[in-house]
Amino acid sequence: MNLVGTNGKSWQFSQIPNIEESNFDKTLERFYNLRIPGLVRENIQNSLDGRLLNNNDPVVITIKTGYIKKSNIPGIDEVIARIKCLKGRNSYTKETIEHMLNKVTQEEVKYISFEDSNTRGLSGAKNGQSGSKSDTWAIYAYNKGVHSEEEDKVVETTRGGSHGVGKIASNAASDIHVMYFANCDAYGNQHIGGTVQLIEHEFEDKCYRSTGYFSDIKILGENKFKLYPFENKCHEVFEKKTRGLKIIIPYLRDEYDNEAEIIKSVCDNFFISILQKKLIVIVNDKKISHETIQDIIKNPTYYVQNITEMKTVFTPLYVHTYLNEVPRLLEVSDGFNHYKFNLYFRYNEEIPKGRVSIIRTIGMKIEDMKIKGNANKPFNAVLIGNIDEDAYLKSLENESHTQLSYEHIKDPQLQKRAKKFINNLSREIAKIIENAIKENNPTDGLMNTKDILYVVENQFKQDLSDAMGTVKISKGKSVVKMTTDIPKKKRSMKGADSGRKRKITKDPKRELVKRMRPEPIKGSDGLEDTRSKYSIHPNIVERLIVGNNEIVKFDFRQSKLIGKEKSCNISLSIIDGMGVEYEDEFNINQNYSKVIDRSTGKECIFEKNKIHNVTIMDGMAQLKLQLKDNYNKALKFIYYVEV
Repeated sequence: MNLVGTNGKSWQFSQIPNIEESNFDKTLERFYNLRIPGLVRENIQNSLDGRLLNNNDPVVITIKTGYIKKSNIPGIDEVIARIKCLKGRNSYTKETIEHMLNKVTQEEVKYISFEDSNTRGLSGAKNGQSGSKSDTWAIYAYNKGVHSEEEDKVVETTRGGSHGVGKIASNAASDIHVMYFANCDAYGNQHIGGTVQLIEHEFEDKCYRSTGYFSDIKILGENKFKLYPFENKCHEVFEKKTRGLKIIIPYLRDEYDNEAEIIKSVCDNFFISILQKKLIVIVNDKKISHETIQDIIKNPTYYVQNITEMKTVFTPLYVHTYLNEVPRLLEVSDGFNHYKFNLYFRYNEEIPKGRVSIIRTIGMKIEDMKIKGNANKPFNAVLIGNIDEDAYLKSLENESHTQLSYEHIKDPQLQKRAKKFINNLSREIAKIIENAIKENNPTDGLMNTKDILYVVENQFKQDLSDAMGTVKISKGKSVVKMTTDIPKKKRSMKGADSGRKRKITKDPKRELVKRMRPEPIKGSDGLEDTRSKYSIHPNIVERLIVGNNEIVKFDFRQSKLIGKEKSCNISLSIIDGMGVEYEDEFNINQNYSKVIDRSTGKECIFEKNKIHNVTIMDGMAQLKLQLKDNYNKALKFIYYVEV
């Protein structure tokens, strides 16, 4: 049933004298770029903010996707008529309008809905466009950049919303920027509203603002009016018969129609709320609760299961860390106040990327925080504060709730304090990481490499990729472009005279770097071999020590010179913290008891500093090296490959 206002229209746009703004709201594009995670975060956060007070039952959110006939979408013909009147005045608006016009011809369209329960819903709908803070319908329905505030300061502090712009995330998910919201309040009153985000336009010889409201209207005088919601008598997709709120987004973009990504986004952003039994989410027929989330985390349909491959999504690590680690107290200052957090910290040398999940007390993740200088360290952590800490974190969130930031703070003193807090937070966690590395990688000060000075990774003065040449070869070819300069001074190494010292050089202007003095490679028969020798950039190598085993993986898939080869020999030399290489100072036989080719499971022959006949499968070579007791885990290497 299409609802019609007292002026004969179901969508109300404010009239203006002239068109002055010809662009779509920039916030639309910002949330569109956040895709499914942005949509899920905003709508679930809104539901958690609206939870029933003094009630310990979890908020339940039901997410459904499906199709609906265009004729069952209330007032949609009016929206389409407006879209057909839009005129683009730049390439972006022209492209967007053309996309809209292509979509409105469909007779059946995709939709997604978010329906919550054990929530308060919106209040004061019957009062329409009122100015009362207690009428949350008016704030949600008719005000941009505003969110309602709780009278209880503690409740307000723990809420996720703060900027009031997240409501537009639902419009961004629609091909025509339209969304509806159905509400049932504490008294059982059922109403429906909606918004559409267009551009300023001319319609029936009059100019209008860009935002339209699905609403009834009461004319109060010349150019004065007040908006009121419709009683909800719409199709069942738009029904909300129990207390709470329901968001309906028709013309759902194809990029958002992915059930697996929706489930992942729920777990990624709200795993703490779910584990703490504050939230249950049902995606179509799949339930995500404290009882099922671990099964989802362990399901390869949703998440990578190999810890060594968890490089962009860290939710399985966070869940394990939170459930299995005892929190430690972390105190962080902004130079004025001291904040105390619980830090759940886990060190595991299989973890390839170190991240800290910053969590609000409502149970929503703000970001996967990188700790300066420790992004590639083997740790995982979850950080949660109390009420005071939560209030401060809330003030630091950007408007999409995806990062701690200080740039948006206008007061110079508060901005300075915020910047100091973020830096101190990173610094304090870095200390914990450094201590964990030292505890798990003790050094005895002695090594069987003729007293060569070495530096533990966390004390490297320069990253290995900054110090290493990309490629050295015997035929004037290279594998990977080098990107950074090498220190000009050669470091003096006492007691290392017997080993040949060679500084690694490069030409930053060329991708192909010719080796100045190619050396012949001798075969087992003493004659010169026809193989070419290459040194390998750190980006190609992944090295991991687990217990008494060292795993080394070489990714040659992007190399035209090596990627299609079937086998190779691999040799290695020690490199110090200043980028100085020492050939012939490392003996494989004295450090490794066995070398396994992981592609075949067979043992490899090795001698001095070379491993023979390593399989290259699909552009990848992988080795498992069993370590002897005297092996020093702090050594750093430059690797060479012969093909």
